[in-house]
Amino acid sequence: MTLHDLLQPHIDNGSLPGAVALVAHDDQIDLAAVGSTAINAATPMTPDSIFRLASITKPITAAAVMILIEDGHLTLDAPIHKWLPELATPMVVRTPTSEIDDVIPAARPITVRDLLTSTAGYGFASDFSLPAVQRLFPVQRDGREVRSFPHADAWLAELAEVPLLYQPGEAYLYDTCSTIQGVLISRASGQSLPDFLAERVFEPLGMVDTAFEVPAAKRDRFTSYYRTGADGGLELGDGPDGQWSSLPAFPLGNGGLAGTAYDWLAFARMLLAGGVMKDGRRLLSAESVRLMTSDHTTPAQRGIGELFLEGQGWGFGGSVDIAPLEPWNVPGRYGWVGGTGTSAHIIPSTGSTKNTRSTKNTNNSGKVTIFLAQVGTDSPVPSTWMQDFWRYAATAE
Repeated sequence: MTLHDLLQPHIDNGSLPGAVALVAHDDQIDLAAVGSTAINAATPMTPDSIFRLASITKPITAAAVMILIEDGHLTLDAPIHKWLPELATPMVVRTPTSEIDDVIPAARPITVRDLLTSTAGYGFASDFSLPAVQRLFPVQRDGREVRSFPHADAWLAELAEVPLLYQPGEAYLYDTCSTIQGVLISRASGQSLPDFLAERVFEPLGMVDTAFEVPAAKRDRFTSYYRTGADGGLELGDGPDGQWSSLPAFPLGNGGLAGTAYDWLAFARMLLAGGVMKDGRRLLSAESVRLMTSDHTTPAQRGIGELFLEGQGWGFGGSVDIAPLEPWNVPGRYGWVGGTGTSAHIIPSTGSTKNTRSTKNTNNSGKVTIFLAQVGTDSPVPSTWMQDFWRYAATAE
């Protein structure tokens, strides 16, 4: 079965208007673009169609933090309050089930490492009913609605009023730490997040279509976004001239980018090459890549966020497979999924990156799997079409 044959039935049955999927093994690329950019649209999906990347933005944001660490502007174990004074004295609920006014001071400051490993104490646990999680929802809004967020400074002030669910370093909690990373990058670099990413990541890698907005000249390639309506059918969530047509007030490091499969492939190949770009220059050190793609969580930390991390740990900005629960779970597979129907992973040829100290990986050896669709998912359980793609990618040579 070809990749096109695998995806076409999901187009034919109306589950997806269209999709672009890619499996790159070493220098060989298997790519399929199926369906159209919108329901009932005449514009076919193409390899360079542009999608809302959602949470597969997170690894890119983490890479930008690592660039600032290599530049000497940040250090992993530095408290973040130098750059984010709003979070200098966080309060923590006495127990995870405590009401939000039953708080104690944080035992120690939040560090840059805490943000990268998503263990700062801010974020979503498996139990959404916890009072502190409920308090977070109106602040950590739906990242697919990028214009629902205020300016970064106002957002950080709102977050400072939310108590931590756990002490810094105690628990893996999803999403919010990547949003904070975006603000940290801007303040530590003295540039806006879009400008920093463009200058230090996108331009060097040739990621020509990745940004926080899609200009008018490219909107003929920009796909519409859909969500599942009350009747089970697809309803339009955002069109090409919608929320990504201009720069939002708060460019979101947790999920605000739009881009193409080829652009994410360039980023992925840099990671597989130990930080080396196609032209032979370094974007990141091999040690930074090793840290990004290694699991930093303990079983206790993972247990609190198990809803998001079943069979996986967390590196910097993405998950790391640690248990082969499904055919596609390869220990050491690094990447993530997005709530707009996206996923992107790398699988180094060595299998696992955990505890690997080598700094000489300078080729594209390994596999990259990228799936870009335009139908939102509201459950951590992968959709049927995503599972079908991952199963295909696991056996592709």
